[in-house]
Amino acid sequence: MSDQYSEVTQVARDYYNSEDADNFYYLVWGGEDLHIGIYQTPDESIADASQRTMDHMVRHVTPASEHRILDLGGGYGGSARYLARHFQCPVVVLNLSEKENERGREANKAQGLDHLVEIVDGDFQNVPYEDESFDVVWSQDAILHSDDRDKVIAEAARVLKPGGDLIFTDPMMKDDCPTEVIQPILDRIHLATLGSPKFYREAAARHGLTEMGFEDLTNHLPTHYGRVREETQKADQSGILEGKVSREYIDRMIQGLGHWVDGGNNGYLTWGIFHFRKKK
Repeated sequence: MSDQYSEVTQVARDYYNSEDADNFYYLVWGGEDLHIGIYQTPDESIADASQRTMDHMVRHVTPASEHRILDLGGGYGGSARYLARHFQCPVVVLNLSEKENERGREANKAQGLDHLVEIVDGDFQNVPYEDESFDVVWSQDAILHSDDRDKVIAEAARVLKPGGDLIFTDPMMKDDCPTEVIQPILDRIHLATLGSPKFYREAAARHGLTEMGFEDLTNHLPTHYGRVREETQKADQSGILEGKVSREYIDRMIQGLGHWVDGGNNGYLTWGIFHFRKKK
């Protein structure tokens, strides 16, 4: 294990660097966006719903072309490319999976955005940039993988310029949710806890961030994981995953997605768009 990463971060890094995970997210999730979608209908495509999430999030920020955006845990860089096209400003992706980052850099070139989008190998608990380097810090469903989420928020606040915006989504446990009822989810993602709205509010306040709003979109969480489960089963039955994703991985993924669906439907989980602003 590298001394550069904590044990939990290294587990996440190894997972997303694995052939199984890389091929699964690339083939089933489309290799562009790896976040929860906002659905108009229960059977809408994952890609369209994921695009809608970014459309909702981007309403909370108004950067100009001279601004810089940092995407924490940006996966294949799809959100960064969306932001670069939308604002015509430079975007940095900090992501720990070298496999995802290689695919992301290839997509940047293919889409003519490599002059605006930079993808950096690294960990959002130790952001390799100076204080007050960015106008916006953005993250989608990535902070849950940290074993020190307070440090992630502290790092986001540190690199934000005064008056800058932190906008993120994260699958969370509800404030009053007993940890034991979501244990199957925690076991699946090798974590001891999930964040909660109360935790993020308190962490943000500790690090000089003011809450500007929270758009509660919890109902889309079980819909999304249900759709991913359906697409996984279709891909499995059609043979698309054969020779690319192991039988064990597919079976565990289908079971794990079911835990997320159950957690959402049982009222244990919450999800939405948080917007915080750094004090001037």
